[in-house]
Amino acid sequence: MIKIHFVTRNKGKFREVETLAKQYGIIVEQLEIDKLEIQADDIRDVALYAARYVFEKIGRNKNIVVEDAGLFINALRGFPGPYSSYVYKTIGINGILKLMDNIKDRSAFFKAVVVFESPQFGEKVFEGIVHGKIALKAKGSMGFGFDPIFIPEGSTKTFAEMSIEEKNKFSHRATAFKRFFEWLHGMISKT
Repeated sequence: MIKIHFVTRNKGKFREVETLAKQYGIIVEQLEIDKLEIQADDIRDVALYAARYVFEKIGRNKNIVVEDAGLFINALRGFPGPYSSYVYKTIGINGILKLMDNIKDRSAFFKAVVVFESPQFGEKVFEGIVHGKIALKAKGSMGFGFDPIFIPEGSTKTFAEMSIEEKNKFSHRATAFKRFFEWLHGMISKT
């Protein structure tokens, strides 16, 4: 049995990941410590920097995982992308909807990058993408961030209208973490 420390203060993210981890027999604990988030044009760079920072900070003796994600809206040339957290905090959902007024192309995607740092397995990176569109208005009260305005392909619901189990069937984060857990499960089986 291996224990993973998921570095996040976001309870919603943690619950989503914990639900997935159980399917693989992996224990995930939430590690609520500050991570250094740089501003960069690529979320992979943001996630890698944060994971390496935390790994050094806690002494390189725990298995840690860091995740970063962004919403990329095609009509806005990929905005807010890696700046999604900042944009959410400043203009929020209503600001994005205002930017999308009278725009016909509402296609968008969420991308997640998961970085695993381990004294035993080293550093590994996993990605997940979900394509969809921006809703005309916010719907739903579950989830967090831009979930109320994102409708994934294959659904008529926003992420915020879905249970964790439903969201995990579509989610960029779930895709990245499934890839990570499958890889980790395979590595554990070999040892």
